[in-house]
Amino acid sequence: MKIFIAFEESFEPFEVSADETVEAVKQMIKDYFYIPLSEDEQGRQYLELMYAGAALKNSWSLADVGISFFSTLKCFVKEEDKPTLYVFNAVTQEKMLIMDSISLLNKKVSELRTLLSLRCGFPVSVFCLRTPRGLEMFDCNTLRDYHTDIGTTLHLDVWDGWKEFLMGCLLGQNLKVQRYLSNEKPVLKYQKRVALYIAAFYGYIELTEWALKQGVRPNEAVGVHPYRAWCHEALHADVSKCPIHAAAEAGQLLILKAFVNYSVLCLECKNAMGQIPLTIASKHKHKDCVLYLLSKMWSTVSFLKISVPMRIYIKIKQWVLRAQSHNLYKKNQLCGARVFGAKIGDPVMVDGFTKPKMTSKSWHKSGNKDSQNTMCKLPPLRKQITSRRRINPLAISQQNTREQTLKCPQLVDTNTFPELQRHQQQNRKNMIATVRKKEKLTKNTYLPPISLLPVSSVGYSHTSFHYTTSSTDFILRSFFKSFSEHSGRTLRENAIYCLAVASAFKEKRWLQQLEIAKVLAKKNISNLTTQEEMTACENPLETAL
Repeated sequence: MKIFIAFEESFEPFEVSADETVEAVKQMIKDYFYIPLSEDEQGRQYLELMYAGAALKNSWSLADVGISFFSTLKCFVKEEDKPTLYVFNAVTQEKMLIMDSISLLNKKVSELRTLLSLRCGFPVSVFCLRTPRGLEMFDCNTLRDYHTDIGTTLHLDVWDGWKEFLMGCLLGQNLKVQRYLSNEKPVLKYQKRVALYIAAFYGYIELTEWALKQGVRPNEAVGVHPYRAWCHEALHADVSKCPIHAAAEAGQLLILKAFVNYSVLCLECKNAMGQIPLTIASKHKHKDCVLYLLSKMWSTVSFLKISVPMRIYIKIKQWVLRAQSHNLYKKNQLCGARVFGAKIGDPVMVDGFTKPKMTSKSWHKSGNKDSQNTMCKLPPLRKQITSRRRINPLAISQQNTREQTLKCPQLVDTNTFPELQRHQQQNRKNMIATVRKKEKLTKNTYLPPISLLPVSSVGYSHTSFHYTTSSTDFILRSFFKSFSEHSGRTLRENAIYCLAVASAFKEKRWLQQLEIAKVLAKKNISNLTTQEEMTACENPLETAL
């Protein structure tokens, strides 16, 4: 049959068969128009055929999608960019695609970590990056220093024992977050700040309320792990980011309102670049957040006899808080209390010198004990007294009394109570009747119990026979099972899939889309039947048996 191909400004006829595949037609177009297609490390070029507004797949034949005589197909040359880097997240067990320019490989590791923090919602102090060989990548070095090329897969690792805690934060599950908190007080405070940061990024209201009740402030920097508190020069600049900045970056309006109601100081909270939440929200083009923050910034705070603009009120409050903290610092110095520093014996982690503790070990493998599991263990029912130990008569008497109290009552003999026996028999009959009634109601209406025609006995030694209803149901069930095993979908899911594919042909009418869906569904079933016949031919002995 003759079809027409529209490519750029050309409109050419092609003679093809109805059973021709789309891939073969693409090859004909490529040879006819001399289209150069290239593929390298950065991307590839390929042909795409469009019919009735839908892109055609290579495995389809022209008749499957209703392409008939004198149909017109549009051809385009598409370009697909390959990811510059792959980053495997050890917490979610997923790969993140970094679709950035090749110039990213000449940048520092710190810039890549900033980009990943915006993608996954983790603070930069929670994770580190490793090469495919497991070498830790430090912020001060470039990606080229670690021989990173296009398509390299890096690993994102977190602190040991934090995988379950961070997964609970990502899912917004309060109970899971509370279960995997640390027993060390400095680490516990740091984990609560991390939980509020992630909850603000993803917009989890309940987790945000819990963290605020724990005393975490939204305008307080997440900071670094207590083990890294000594490494001021090697710290990432984004460790000074606060939960209010994460909410502004992600455009979480409800979280922003909760933070501003908690403390108006959030409006003037600055990050490492000196940007306030209003600037961050406008940079990421979150219109609703920008309008809300603008209305709050230009509002006034009313007192009994005076009204103060919000900016002046924030400056006054900041001045009061600085004075209070300064007085508290002097008071602690006079009392001889230790304000800053660490105790002797506290662990310290320095890049390149100490044993790495960011290897994404699970909670149990990192040496933590689950307090809930230990509390749920039941004591043994009976302690065995060996012959080697001395027998204590007092202990034996206590054991005997315990066994007497744990004795269960004897079962009642139903033969002595005829009324009870008759009642139990009536209950059994009622249960059998309800089960049979449910079987009649749940019987499949679109599979009627029709007996199949007898199989011809020509060439076979066995006699002809009729399939009963049970054998027909068995064959249908086995077919459904084999179809779901081979295709990965049930018949209903396959029908929905074919209808979704056919709905992409927007220029076709609904009935025509329905016909295309029917043809695709029949083709899937016929392909399955062909595969089963081929497997049966490969194993003739099993078929004969």
